Amino acid sequence: MVLDFGGAALGAAFGALFDVVIEIKNKNLMFKPILKKLKSTLESLKPLITVIEKYNKKLDLPEGETTDFKLEMKKGEELVRKCSKVNKFNIFIKSYLAGKLTELDDTLRRLIEILEAQGVRDGKENLTLTREIRLDLKENLRLTREIHSKVDGGGSNNGLVHNQINVPAISSCDVLDQLPSLTVGLEKPLKELKMRLLNNGAPLLVVNGRGGVGKTLLARRFCLDDEVKEKFKSNIFFVVVSKTQPTVSSIVQRLHKHTGNEVPDLPDEAVAVRYLKQLLNKLSPSPILLVLDDVWPGSVSLVQNFVVQIPEYKILVTSRSQLPGFGPPDFAPPYHLEPLNDGDAMTLFRFWACLEDWSSHIPYDIVKKIVDHYNVSPLALKIVAGSLSGQPTEIWRRRLKECSNGSPTLSSETELDTHLQSYLDDLKISEKECFMDLGSFPEDQRISVVSLIDMWTEFYELEEDGDAVINLIDLDLRNLANLVVTSHLTFTLFPYISTPYMIFLSDETFSSKWFDMQLPEAKILVLNFRTKDYALPKFLENMSQLKVLIVTNYSSFHAEVGNFQLLGSLNNMKRIRLERISIPTPSKTPVKLENLQKISLFMCSIGDAFSNCSIKLSEFLPNLKEMNIDFCDDLVKLPVQFCDSNCMKKLSITYCPKLSELPDGIGDMVNLEVLRLRSCIRLQGLPGSIGNLSNLTFLDICDCVSIENLPDRVGELHNLRKLNMTNCSKLQDLPESLKELEQLKVLICDDNGKQLWESSLPHRNDVDIRLTIKDINLNWMPGFGQL
Repeated sequence: MVLDFGGAALGAAFGALFDVVIEIKNKNLMFKPILKKLKSTLESLKPLITVIEKYNKKLDLPEGETTDFKLEMKKGEELVRKCSKVNKFNIFIKSYLAGKLTELDDTLRRLIEILEAQGVRDGKENLTLTREIRLDLKENLRLTREIHSKVDGGGSNNGLVHNQINVPAISSCDVLDQLPSLTVGLEKPLKELKMRLLNNGAPLLVVNGRGGVGKTLLARRFCLDDEVKEKFKSNIFFVVVSKTQPTVSSIVQRLHKHTGNEVPDLPDEAVAVRYLKQLLNKLSPSPILLVLDDVWPGSVSLVQNFVVQIPEYKILVTSRSQLPGFGPPDFAPPYHLEPLNDGDAMTLFRFWACLEDWSSHIPYDIVKKIVDHYNVSPLALKIVAGSLSGQPTEIWRRRLKECSNGSPTLSSETELDTHLQSYLDDLKISEKECFMDLGSFPEDQRISVVSLIDMWTEFYELEEDGDAVINLIDLDLRNLANLVVTSHLTFTLFPYISTPYMIFLSDETFSSKWFDMQLPEAKILVLNFRTKDYALPKFLENMSQLKVLIVTNYSSFHAEVGNFQLLGSLNNMKRIRLERISIPTPSKTPVKLENLQKISLFMCSIGDAFSNCSIKLSEFLPNLKEMNIDFCDDLVKLPVQFCDSNCMKKLSITYCPKLSELPDGIGDMVNLEVLRLRSCIRLQGLPGSIGNLSNLTFLDICDCVSIENLPDRVGELHNLRKLNMTNCSKLQDLPESLKELEQLKVLICDDNGKQLWESSLPHRNDVDIRLTIKDINLNWMPGFGQL
């Protein structure tokens, strides 16, 4: 039922939130304790909400004063509903929602305190109160990129930091960092693969089977097997070929980089093969395993180039097709991967549908018939399970009826595609459009979360970045994409191609000669390429409505990109993201972007550009609010010319190993709210001028292992609410001035940081100390980590 608070909109929103808390609390054991606490808070809030409604009516307040408040209540309701769809093994989503529920409860409790303190008697006071509470709810309930200190913030284990680079898949680090929460049906195929490839002396084995049946998962599981790791040790390399295959040259270059060798310039295939043989001979006589995943019939010649007669050199190939020429007598007999047996299929389906136990409210016979119908591949089971998770019995019966209208089981990939399309048709329009947008990126590559946030926020005109994160969570809960947690946040997607934006993908053969296109209405431009030299298209200057530009280089080298001056004509440009690009010196290529608000530089070469910069940031980016510099290993010092920006609110410099100091001028960035300096291992300290940053709310120096002390003026950061000093191992003491940080509410640190804080400031027991568990894992990073 909906609680009646005089029939007012605010009361109805509050009642809906209360009802869903009651409903989910009784169904979901994972969140029951916190939902029970939330229910108690809502019961305490109920009479006060009644009073607010009463005074609002008497004062005849503008409708907007409660409409926004109602909207925030609605967000809380949606947040609680998501809890019913979370699998207990999905650690990221579970942790995220638990954190947001805690924040919701904290906000409501603070609301109670404020209302009780002010008595909610004076109507004029209530007007001010409503504004304050509405803003506070918006701050605490919104799903921002600081998700429980997870999206580019927080500690190591409670922080999902930055974006996954999208590179041609090479080596274990691209796909072997973790397996799904549940894997079934792999024991027998795994045993067969080891027998055919390891025990029989065959140099190459092909695993084939229909799309989505689990070939890639089996290959990953093979590489992570203890016996396989013991044999091949660090010489395990995993290459995703896919339909848009990388060239032999690009793969060989990545192999050289991954093994710590100088990356050669390979002008043609013949030279690449010669360098491949040299590298393999260098690694020999140690055993070597090369996995070529998702090979299409047109890539047979590519596979042949990697067949080299070297002892203990093995190749594992996965493909949807039979590959002619790769069988007996020269190679092992191909292994055909079959769909799951009935028992494993049921286990997997119930897992992804969040049917936690066998006493589910969904009748067993309905579940069984749906599983039998879709047991053609684990992928199909997973998508269907996601679409039914948390749905009432009526929806399950409707889905079963749709299955009954066709054949008992799906016999072809075409038939499967048709059925899965029906699930897309059932998505909300916003969910469907966002899912289709994933086709803007190359197949079988991870997608930067930040890129998606930039695209969706601008294209769909969302109020804030956090609204885009909601879409990510929804797709993950429906099993249409995977949010992958390593030491940062990444987004792995299932294949589906449809693109509402303008996307261009080119390889090494691209000549940079573009057709003359007219795209005056396009808002997003995504350029994906794999070459050392590239030029922005000339038609860019006529894209007057363009808001977001994403340029990604997938090659092993930083790319020189020409025609940057074309950007000067784009008055609506709001966000730019560049990956693996050599940034030109601003003074040499002056381009003024009047309305640019955010720029992200990921794995770019910026050292020369920054050191030779002679013009002020405000002269060419006058309205820039956010700058992200990540994994730029040639950055030594931030130019003082960049510190004159009065608009900058967020500055993030992370994983820049050569950054040694910040200019004193950083104190001039008086409107800065977030300063993130994560994993800048040579950074010696912070300048005293940091005390000028009176609007700073979050300071992150996590993993800055060379910082020995903090300046005394850090105590002047009177609005600082959160400080992350995890793994600042050389930090020996804290300035006494920290006791002046009255707004500081959260300290993120390790055990050493906790002891340091408590010994230096024993009376600051009002700060919430959040301990992190250090987990150094660079397996996700190209060039780091081998099995």
